[in-house]
Amino acid sequence: EQFAESEGGSVQSGGSLRLSCIAAGFHLSGTVVQWLRQVPGQERDMIVYCPESGQCTYYADAVKGRFFATRVDAENSMHLQMNQLRPEDTATYFCYSSFKNTLGRGIQVSVSS
Repeated sequence: EQFAESEGGSVQSGGSLRLSCIAAGFHLSGTVVQWLRQVPGQERDMIVYCPESGQCTYYADAVKGRFFATRVDAENSMHLQMNQLRPEDTATYFCYSSFKNTLGRGIQVSVSS
């Protein structure tokens, strides 16, 4: 069980990126999914929480109003639309499912000022 992840990228401040993860070997339906991010030397933090069904219900204050997460269970995929990116959003981003605590390998995002 693993995720196939989209490429990250480098953008300028104010830009947008969309990250995607597709589950392979298991179904996202009925699982909790999360987006997390980690800056080198710091802990991995949850930034978005989505319950077993329906819309995502929690966004960290640092991303609220700028990031929007969706899950498309029919496509076994989850997405993170990141808008108005800031240099402090530079991090490695991870997708996670509660199915066997499956964590993606990480997607690198860099935002320059």
